[in-house]
Amino acid sequence: MASLLKDKLSGRYRIRFRYAGQPYNRSITTIDPKEAESVRGRVEETLRLLARGRLEMPADADPGTFILSDGKTIGKPSPSLVRTLGDLFRVYQGNLPTGAKEDSTLRGEKQHIKHLLRHLGTNKIVQTVKVADVQGYVKKRLKDSWRKKTIRPDTIEKELTTFRLIWNWAVQQGYVKGPAPIKGVKLPKRNEKPPFMTSDEIQRIIDRGGVTPEHEKELWDSLFLTTAEVQAVLDHVRDTARHPFIFPMFIFAAHTGARRSEILRSQIDDFDFSSRTVLIREKKKSRSKAITYRRVPMTDLLATTMADWFARHPGGQYTICEGLNTIRGKRRTDYTFLTLSEAHCHFKRTLKGSKWDKIKGFHTFRHSFASNLAAGAIDQRIIDEWMGHQTEEMRRRYRHLFPEQQRKAIDSVFGRNGK
Repeated sequence: MASLLKDKLSGRYRIRFRYAGQPYNRSITTIDPKEAESVRGRVEETLRLLARGRLEMPADADPGTFILSDGKTIGKPSPSLVRTLGDLFRVYQGNLPTGAKEDSTLRGEKQHIKHLLRHLGTNKIVQTVKVADVQGYVKKRLKDSWRKKTIRPDTIEKELTTFRLIWNWAVQQGYVKGPAPIKGVKLPKRNEKPPFMTSDEIQRIIDRGGVTPEHEKELWDSLFLTTAEVQAVLDHVRDTARHPFIFPMFIFAAHTGARRSEILRSQIDDFDFSSRTVLIREKKKSRSKAITYRRVPMTDLLATTMADWFARHPGGQYTICEGLNTIRGKRRTDYTFLTLSEAHCHFKRTLKGSKWDKIKGFHTFRHSFASNLAAGAIDQRIIDEWMGHQTEEMRRRYRHLFPEQQRKAIDSVFGRNGK
């Protein structure tokens, strides 16, 4: 009925429980396992009393606070609960229902909150935060660095988005008043990411000289692989992969444009060999649904590869799965999917020392998939459907790969040779 979760960083316990179909996730501010277990027992007893009708939930009570206090505190929203920025972020994180956001999103928010508190001040009174304070935050963050690189405006923009989201939540809960003090805050202009380029185009730019290490990295981040190069990479992976799941993982990315996370959450039953389609499980596309889906046709090579892989699959439901044997000193106790970092590690180890070691990660295959479809004159609506969510900025990065269509368009107006 109630479960405990220990925070790895602080060592403090949180308790999770449900009431009237609503999940609650609250901090109990203790690092003592016996004390945490005692709280869990009292919460379960309060839930039993409520279920049997021996205790009644007050109409104006906050159920989470009421249950956690053994039915003694109503816990109505009060401005006094959120006086400082530290209060605001603590209350927000403590009231976030389990499963409301992806783990990666929560990790990102946690980092954003850390920087916001560091520069704005944990004890800063919430209602005194002005646009000038937030503008000062931007100025300070631009002087910060990470891994010897200055913080980019894109990162600060994401942090301010988190700040606005939490502020708006607090307004809805009655903790703060007025709009988030962000309107009018100025960020430095940023350059649009360069269009996708082949490895030959990138190398020609580098060979001319005068390219800084940062610019060179940006260029290789814009790499797209032609269909011939994609096949060459796959041939290399097939010949050098250390584990049987690695080649299926690579071809999954190369022939569907699936994101790394989508590949890792994929399940065997997502592959329909009768209709020759693969179901891609998406996250973050919908605000109201945890999982959405899209279908991508299977190429002959993908279908053949996956059928062969499933015939010798070690077990479990996930498409990409290690066996229970020890790999790199780790022994798994069940057939679970790989983590993001494990998949990236296998990616880099497989390409290390080859002519393809400039490829940054699985995402290169994703935008190569879109770029090659564009170069093949596939309708943009079909590309969008197969790729899932795309931004207009992303489309512009490979739109130059429509040379034949663009040439026909301008010739239809001006003709050839001015005729």
